[in-house]
Amino acid sequence: MKRVRVVATGRVQGVFFRETMRRRAEGLGLAGWVRNVGRDRVEAVFEGESRAVDEAVEFAGRGPGLARVDGIEVHVEEPEGEAPPFRVLS
Repeated sequence: MKRVRVVATGRVQGVFFRETMRRRAEGLGLAGWVRNVGRDRVEAVFEGESRAVDEAVEFAGRGPGLARVDGIEVHVEEPEGEAPPFRVLS
């Protein structure tokens, strides 16, 4: 079990980043959430199988087709036992 918090910066708002991330995380069986924070930033928490979390982090580093990710911060956290579904927060 692995948990990470990711903050992606760049053109990540208004490009379906959160919804695409939700679908990707859901397909990977991950728990957690994604939300917009401030201007040009999206924050997400992924929790689940290590390989699936790594895949979600890799996707967050590039985003969907219309996005432009300029940078990504990844912080490893202690798993909280969070269960799916993966949510989009406002």
